[in-house]
Amino acid sequence: MMEGSKALVAPSSPSETLSRPLADSESQMSNLVYEVSQHFQAAMENMLKTINDIDQSSIEIMEEMEKCKDSASLKRQILAEEKERFQKAAYTIIDMLNSREIN
Repeated sequence: MMEGSKALVAPSSPSETLSRPLADSESQMSNLVYEVSQHFQAAMENMLKTINDIDQSSIEIMEEMEKCKDSASLKRQILAEEKERFQKAAYTIIDMLNSREIN
């Protein structure tokens, strides 16, 4: 029995001694890869959220720009109509003044 228990406690072979640090290194590497992938996934989720926020803001800006274009177009039309009325009034006054001078 003593020999059997000594065989269990016998010093490890050089390949077993080397395989332990290798297994530890693989475990550490695996943990590192997992941690990096978690950070990468979180970064991707944040970027996706940011992209969605930008898209929403872009839509709102485009809608606001369209409203401003419509408003500017309406104001331009109103100003053109007012200009036409003032020009007609000015021509009427000029015609009246010219007809006075002729008479």
